[in-house]
Amino acid sequence: MTKMKVGLQLYTLRDELERDFEQTLRRVAELGYEGVEFAGYYGYDPERLRELMDGLSLKTVSTHVNVNRLRHHLDEELAMSAALGNRFAVCPGITASERMPLPEAAAFFEACGTRFAEQGITFGFHNHWIEFTETYEDERWFDAFFGRVSPGFMKSELDVCWVAHGGCDPVAYIRKYAGRVPLIHLKDMRKSPAGEVETVELGRGDMDLPAVLAASEAAGTEWLIVEQDDCAGPALESVRVSREWLRERGY
Repeated sequence: MTKMKVGLQLYTLRDELERDFEQTLRRVAELGYEGVEFAGYYGYDPERLRELMDGLSLKTVSTHVNVNRLRHHLDEELAMSAALGNRFAVCPGITASERMPLPEAAAFFEACGTRFAEQGITFGFHNHWIEFTETYEDERWFDAFFGRVSPGFMKSELDVCWVAHGGCDPVAYIRKYAGRVPLIHLKDMRKSPAGEVETVELGRGDMDLPAVLAASEAAGTEWLIVEQDDCAGPALESVRVSREWLRERGY
């Protein structure tokens, strides 16, 4: 069994990247992250970005490509992913304004996945909680959707925090979709006194992360992608704490 690698979703460091893109990536590498998942390229062309990543020995694991880019700029995204050496590309979700009937969504994402597969890139979908609270024909939306898209053209980047927030067991979902969860968005959360969800550093929330790690390993997950949507303190310190938590557990 191949040991899972550790990457970082760069959305967590969005403010730092705006201030100093290259120094922030350098710090990510110094903290021991093996790869990153992009959520925008901050004006960098693929050649310069590939050179920077290679110089830091950072892998471009994946990039998030929203529905608008998939619908109107797919050729550009395919070229960018190919130039960066991405093995994965992921839709980060469907916004309220982009919602479409489930059969239409399944057909759209199957077509996108087919195009990415032609370039040797695995396409995936990143969930939020709504896919677990909404239903379609008596199934949870998530299950109905993945049941209608070919496993060959659509994988899951399962965000375990949002699965739990949607009232479901992330460990059960990792097991259910074993072989189809090459990427896991690993995050921790806790409820605020007001009952709102706060994302926190790994090990500081209420998630049973050791069980998530064990299930992910057994399911064939390749990359654990650390993400913290919002950080109470400096974001670089938060991602350092999360990386150390994983390192203490052998990752």
